[in-house]
Amino acid sequence: MGSGAFAKGHGTGNDFVLIADPDGAAPLTPERVRALADRRFGIGGDGVIRAVRAGSTGDAVLDEASPGTWAMDYWNADGSVSEMCGNGVRVFVRFLLESQLAALADGEGIDIATRAGVKRVVRRGELLSADLGPFELGGDRLVAAHGLEVDRPGLDVSTGNPHVVVALASTEELEALELHAAPVLDPAAESGANVEFVVPGAIADGVGAIRMRVHERGSGETLSCGTGAVAAAMATRHWSGDAADRWIVDVPGGRLEVEVDERGHAWLTGPAALVFRGEGIGGGVSQAP
Repeated sequence: MGSGAFAKGHGTGNDFVLIADPDGAAPLTPERVRALADRRFGIGGDGVIRAVRAGSTGDAVLDEASPGTWAMDYWNADGSVSEMCGNGVRVFVRFLLESQLAALADGEGIDIATRAGVKRVVRRGELLSADLGPFELGGDRLVAAHGLEVDRPGLDVSTGNPHVVVALASTEELEALELHAAPVLDPAAESGANVEFVVPGAIADGVGAIRMRVHERGSGETLSCGTGAVAAAMATRHWSGDAADRWIVDVPGGRLEVEVDERGHAWLTGPAALVFRGEGIGGGVSQAP
């Protein structure tokens, strides 16, 4: 990809601007990220991802990975950096593959450095599956949101970044939510948190199902959140008494699958696609085939 080139990609509607910068020559800044992610005056996206080799990122955490490892320098749309993005890491690998910066046969994997550690992404046919590692269940908080008549309890879940998961009683409650404003947490999360609202469904043949909507820290409501899908599945698994290790998560942008392996690692599987490429990221943007 030439100077000023970019790609736009998404995973179940969670969309990103992607830039290749292998040698770390063009660091991101909050101002640049906000401009690129702006849906009216920029390219538009829930976040911006820079592909850079570990050792050249300028970020001490990313540069802890083995030199030469591809690092996902991920920023939220508001210009804040984020530890991890489950949809983003799959779209990032799709970007590497289609830009011929990496190659994967079916069943092969690649290590990606993130601010939440090195994550393994495996190609499974047309889908990509990311090992997001172990998760951690925490304490409870009260959550207030527009559209909820009373505050609801939420469970803290860490998947490398912070989440609070709230169970609702019905699809009608889920659809009535107005997530234009961030839900209010009591007590407040020190560094903020993504908030997932879920409606648990049936568990059959060891597979559970849930529906989810999410308000992402730094991005607002998004059509999907990969680490949020993991958090929602693991919270629901906990509430069910660990009744299933595989969960189907339906989000407004599509469907994801979460599975817990024998090590207690959560795997996130789903689609990842690039929808267009362009030139001129430093100034005006023009679409390219």
